[in-house]
Amino acid sequence: MLIKNLVLILYFCFLNLNAQSKADHVLGKWLATDHSVAVEVYKLKGEYKAKVIWFDESKGSGKPMHTRTDFENPDPSLRHRKILGMEVLDGLVYNPAKNEWEHGKIYDASSGRLWDSSAQITENGLLKVRGYWKFKWIGKSMTFKKTNYSTLTKL
Repeated sequence: MLIKNLVLILYFCFLNLNAQSKADHVLGKWLATDHSVAVEVYKLKGEYKAKVIWFDESKGSGKPMHTRTDFENPDPSLRHRKILGMEVLDGLVYNPAKNEWEHGKIYDASSGRLWDSSAQITENGLLKVRGYWKFKWIGKSMTFKKTNYSTLTKL
């Protein structure tokens, strides 16, 4: 009986560790496949978040990356915060049954809008992030490829 209980406990511990390692596959630096923006996904207090670490300066106003601010934000007190380093995704929680991250919020600095969000890693290792309004089919997706800092410095 003791051995059965021990085996059962070890089995559930293994399942939990396996789910946790799958959940953490999203961590790291990701470059949009259109090379418009790069984000770093990190985990804080059980939630997955992302911040902008690079973007294409030639898009939008054309101002240098380190000086660009959140001028489209509907809150005037936030319009002076820098885009670079800004948290744009938060609240994502991993759902092992669906193998995706859900219940997040994503901020679109180009429009100043906040959307519901979900994410998943495709079979070929791409990160697909979806921003949507109420229903997942009313929204827009962006696809990212895992990258590193040296790749970003070459862009």
